[in-house]
Amino acid sequence: MSHCHDEAHAHGHGHDHGDHDHDHDELPESGLVHESLYQRIDHDNVVCLNEAEPNSGRSVLKPWHEKMDDSKFVESDADEQLIFRIPFTGLVKLKSISLRTDPGETAPKKMKAFVNCDDLDFENAESTVPTQEWDLIEDANGQIAEYNTRVAKFTSIRSLTLFFNENFGGDITKINFIGLKGEFSVLKRDPIITIYELQANPADHKVPGVNDTTSHEID
Repeated sequence: MSHCHDEAHAHGHGHDHGDHDHDHDELPESGLVHESLYQRIDHDNVVCLNEAEPNSGRSVLKPWHEKMDDSKFVESDADEQLIFRIPFTGLVKLKSISLRTDPGETAPKKMKAFVNCDDLDFENAESTVPTQEWDLIEDANGQIAEYNTRVAKFTSIRSLTLFFNENFGGDITKINFIGLKGEFSVLKRDPIITIYELQANPADHKVPGVNDTTSHEID
């Protein structure tokens, strides 16, 4: 069973029931650039499960100006399913996920998103309730399709897992571009300072009416 560390749940935004959406929009040219999370992704630690070529999954997390570059893509290997584990370098509020795929049967049909689920794999992905899921369009005319999130459920994200569990009938799934849009904040951890008093110092515990020094004279 996967253990998702849901930061949003701690603030009253739990996801006991997954949300299913059909909404998507073609992204205007000015949309993703200003809020792109590309530079906030920990690219070296991105993992793609069931990719046909090693590291091809991380290559589709491209900067916006490379969104139409078809020289970088990922194809699934053993079957049509793909899982992306995407860590960030801080805390993210995710507003949308943008995809570009080839039209036809290799395009993904479903997408499920999980917040802070670092251990999700093919054994537990189907049984784990997603933070949100979408029905994807088969043919966006080669353009970018943007899928909006329910933002209240996508706050304080340290990692995002995307599960593409089926396509439109092909043996493999192919994705050319994944873009993430949102807000970023630096992860800050408050230091814990503990002060130990190893030995009592009389000067620190003065009693009113008693001098600092006491002399004893013997006549």
